[in-house]
Amino acid sequence: MYEYAIAWEWLAFAARWFHVITAIAWIGSSFYFIALDLGLVKRPHLPPGAYGEEWQVHGGGFYHIQKYLVAPAQMPEHLTWFKYESYFTWISGFLMLCIVYYGGADLFLIDRHVLDIGPPVAILISLASLAFGWLVYDLLCKSPLGRNTWGLMAVLYVVLVFIAWGYTQLFTGRAAFLHLGAFTATIMSANVFMIIIPNQKIVVADLIAGRTPDPKYGQVAKQRSLHNNYLTLPVIFFMLSNHYPLSFGTQFNWVIAALVFLMGVTIRHWFNTTHARKGRPTWTWIVTTILFILIMWLSTVPKQLTGETGAAAVAPAFQQFAGNPHFPAVKQLVSTRCSMCHAAEPAYEGVVRPPKGVMLENDAEIAARAREIYIQAGRSHAMPPGNVTDITPDERRLLVAWFESAVEGKKQ
Repeated sequence: MYEYAIAWEWLAFAARWFHVITAIAWIGSSFYFIALDLGLVKRPHLPPGAYGEEWQVHGGGFYHIQKYLVAPAQMPEHLTWFKYESYFTWISGFLMLCIVYYGGADLFLIDRHVLDIGPPVAILISLASLAFGWLVYDLLCKSPLGRNTWGLMAVLYVVLVFIAWGYTQLFTGRAAFLHLGAFTATIMSANVFMIIIPNQKIVVADLIAGRTPDPKYGQVAKQRSLHNNYLTLPVIFFMLSNHYPLSFGTQFNWVIAALVFLMGVTIRHWFNTTHARKGRPTWTWIVTTILFILIMWLSTVPKQLTGETGAAAVAPAFQQFAGNPHFPAVKQLVSTRCSMCHAAEPAYEGVVRPPKGVMLENDAEIAARAREIYIQAGRSHAMPPGNVTDITPDERRLLVAWFESAVEGKKQ
């Protein structure tokens, strides 16, 4: 059993490593070609059919690049396709979903306080949601609405916000954000696999056959590429969010997700405008900063919304936590709700060592991890995962009161 758990852990690590590598390759090539496309310059000496050109310097050499809106007059001898980065990013990401969230559904996917379902049902819902997302998105793009690029993007934003809310009604907060990233990434990768590459292959086939390619294939592919461009940064946020419980483990997590999608638009708008040599719209960074501050505010569940008080998440001295009047009750709470995993020899089935090396078995260990306990189990619901030990709202309030009273005591 121990060897199996170790092998499974390393498999998860390998899948994550592979996923990060392929994602870097996909995002890098995607952002490069977006910047290249926006920076093209039209000049009179261009060959027939060429839309624009760009001179670039890198690695001690110069590159002269020309773009054809439809296709060149003749098929070039060598053609490089950019597709496998996308495919393997999705495949590796799905592998991680299977290893971590399907393999550990009871711990990471299901929160029976949100929806009381078993692992098979939860996994089926997960798979169906990914397929459903692509079908709805593709139908919207192919509908009359698809002819209005910005109108379509507004409708898609509403759909994404609804899906964000829906996931929080089905899974743990951590799994909801992860699925929102997977939902969006599935659309992006399917755009490449189902639309962009097939359309390019049609153009290539027409060239080989001596036919004039229809420009509609390039126009449709460019629209899908534009969507991918604006969705990339939110996907990265959701994939990283599992390390930051204040993003997903709070009451307003779906609102936070909605604001993250807007930040993705504002940030990419600055880069797109800059690459197109149309100025540097600094207002986008002001809006992005405001949105991020709003996210931080929502993540702390402020007094105006819940009646709770706030406190600075600092790390006071050991004596302040261990000597706090709430500490005896907190110690008992941690020992019953947390230490079955966070122990030198975990008692929870399938956990062979304390997660991230965190042990909470004595006064010193609990006091040293006060800030993490406060954020992970007090201010957010990230811990216990899926609330498997049934920690109650009153117990969470106890953790908050313990930490905040200790912090306020230090200030005084």
